[in-house]
Amino acid sequence: MFVKTVEVKNQVGLRARPATFFTQKANEFKCQVWIEKGDRRVNAKSLLGVLSLGVIKGMTVSIVADGEDEERAVETLCELISRDFAE
Repeated sequence: MFVKTVEVKNQVGLRARPATFFTQKANEFKCQVWIEKGDRRVNAKSLLGVLSLGVIKGMTVSIVADGEDEERAVETLCELISRDFAE
């Protein structure tokens, strides 16, 4: 299991479009991936799950992965968030 924490700097947080980019990227990996905010953990591959967290600018989230490509998944998703979801 690999975990990393990142601050959301995007103006709208993890809402509609950024959340879609995030879940699409998470679905590229074979491992299980979750996103945590506080004591809540949701499947990072689920758009509704990610949206349900209500992540806004300035919040800190943890990306957690477990599986064969876990480290690459976490690093890639954290980089996506820290770059404001720019590809």
